[in-house]
Amino acid sequence: MDGARMHELVERLYPLCRSITGDGVRRTLEILSEHIPLRVHEVPTGTPVLDWTVPQEWNIRDAYIADSAGNRVVDFADSSLHVVSYSVPVSATMTLQQLRSHLHTLPEHPSWIPYRTSYYAPDWGFCLAQNTLDAMPDGDYEVHIDSTLGDGHLTYGEYVVPGQVADEVIVSCHVCHPALANDNLAGIAVATALAGELAAAAPHHTYRFLFVPGTIGSITWLARNFERVDRIRHGLVLACAGDRGSLTYKQSRRGDAEIDRVLRHLLRASGRPHEIVRFSPYGYDERQFCSPGFNLGVGSLTRTPHAGYPEYHTSADNPDFVLAESMSDTLATCREAFAVLDRNRTYVNLSPYGEPQLGRRGLYDSLGGRSDAKQAQLAMLWVLNLSDGEHSLLDVADRAELPFDTVVAAADALRDAGLLKEADGT
Repeated sequence: MDGARMHELVERLYPLCRSITGDGVRRTLEILSEHIPLRVHEVPTGTPVLDWTVPQEWNIRDAYIADSAGNRVVDFADSSLHVVSYSVPVSATMTLQQLRSHLHTLPEHPSWIPYRTSYYAPDWGFCLAQNTLDAMPDGDYEVHIDSTLGDGHLTYGEYVVPGQVADEVIVSCHVCHPALANDNLAGIAVATALAGELAAAAPHHTYRFLFVPGTIGSITWLARNFERVDRIRHGLVLACAGDRGSLTYKQSRRGDAEIDRVLRHLLRASGRPHEIVRFSPYGYDERQFCSPGFNLGVGSLTRTPHAGYPEYHTSADNPDFVLAESMSDTLATCREAFAVLDRNRTYVNLSPYGEPQLGRRGLYDSLGGRSDAKQAQLAMLWVLNLSDGEHSLLDVADRAELPFDTVVAAADALRDAGLLKEADGT
């Protein structure tokens, strides 16, 4: 799936009203199932999940504020952001003064609609542009929210790409935001494209893709998969994957997990502007995977981080804000990172006493004519020196400040020449 097709997916998903539960999530997963064979899970309301409980399911059909002439001055049909997510049903007539405490605007951006939620405290409200509110005269207004909040299910999607080994890499993105193209639809599109690529690639690791509502979704998945957690070796949470900003990688709680080292190596080697930030227990679902009881090696890849751009959680985060080339760049970075994870091995030098003679094994001849012959030769020497059963190829690339691909090519040549063997357990 190229950048243009990922952008088409963002545009198609954008109008759906998603929340942490409900039919909008189901419809989103149905559309994704056209691209990858998702397994959809339904978890009943009231199910205990770690320290939480699966909430009631919320759905909405219509909502508006109408003036005394019946004109809808705020209409859910125009934007799903207009209603505070999880608003309880309302049907009343009230004055503007009475209504104001239920209205949310962004005075600093008067033409934008904010995104607001009330998941775990029964309430209701409308979000609207400050310009719209300023144009509303005093008087009576009809307020109507046709929603339901009752026992149902929490819905999430899962797709597993089998690997050559049972060790897993998880890729997670959140599917709970309405009408926010960068936060979260760009991440969904990149994850979907990545899953399709890996399914055609016969990867080394097993890759598990999770399309879950934020916070409660990852908590629910972890609660239902305790027996699988020990298989998780690496993980990445994708969000804000399509804006104009440079890439930002947020490290896992460990800080030195293999996924942390891979992203640091790749981003540094790329020479592109980027930022590496330390873990904090605030952000996306990496904070659940990195909670102290699990402490998994899961980082988060974004472009501009959450709340780092003015359009964040507003109607300005629309499909025009998302760039196809930015999603393609994010996808390429994920592809490169997982290629490193899948090829990272630890070797043992079978001729460790002194430097083995490479020339009589034809290894120098194999470099003839290569534009990077000196770099390739240096990579061979570094691989031989550090192949003591304790240093991986990523360790070699970092220590030698060489491209990982060059180090892998050197290791392959040395192995084929009978100078290396894989260390036990790698």
